[in-house]
Amino acid sequence: MAETKDVQHHIVEIPVTMDHEKQIMSALEAIQDHPLMEISESPGHLLLLKLWQREEDLFGRRISQREKRLDTIRSEIFHLCLFFLAFHGFFFTILFTSFENSTSDNFSCRKKWWVPMIVNLCTSCMTVFLVHMKLCRYWKVYGDMQRERNESRALTRCVQELRMKGASFDLSKEWASGKRMKSSSVEIKWNVLSLCSRYLVTVWLVGVMGLAAVACRFMTCA
Repeated sequence: MAETKDVQHHIVEIPVTMDHEKQIMSALEAIQDHPLMEISESPGHLLLLKLWQREEDLFGRRISQREKRLDTIRSEIFHLCLFFLAFHGFFFTILFTSFENSTSDNFSCRKKWWVPMIVNLCTSCMTVFLVHMKLCRYWKVYGDMQRERNESRALTRCVQELRMKGASFDLSKEWASGKRMKSSSVEIKWNVLSLCSRYLVTVWLVGVMGLAAVACRFMTCA
């Protein structure tokens, strides 16, 4: 025999005190007085905020692309240096083997020593030139990236100021008012020391190239 049970619905009333109502009203007033609410109610400030946020996103993308480009250039320079060292190792191995198995006198030394040296210098000069061009490109991209980072920081500060001030923010203010941030870490001093530090790889390759030319003469006429 089925038993039926009466389901009773109980409604619990939560008493709302005056203090609770005041807290709710103050919270609503605080939300309405918030700068972001003021910006959402002002078409000019809202449009400016959206434009600046879009520029922030574009700056971030460009900086990310330049960082990837720097990584690519570093990899290319590394591979060129490896080719430079591998070429000299292979070149001197062949040179040593060929002249060790041949009879050489003073006449053949005077006649043949410049041939391997010219081959070595031509290949070395081409490699050093390519490395130097890659280094120039690297520092150009690096300088552009640092400039965009500084501009991105200036834009971010203006966006934060707009969010804090709300409708009281001056719409005529420009984030890039012709003044660029100057940082002592980014500022470049074009002197001999800084150039040597920037193009240290080129200086090292030129030194190795000079030593290789002397070694060609020595190994040919030894």
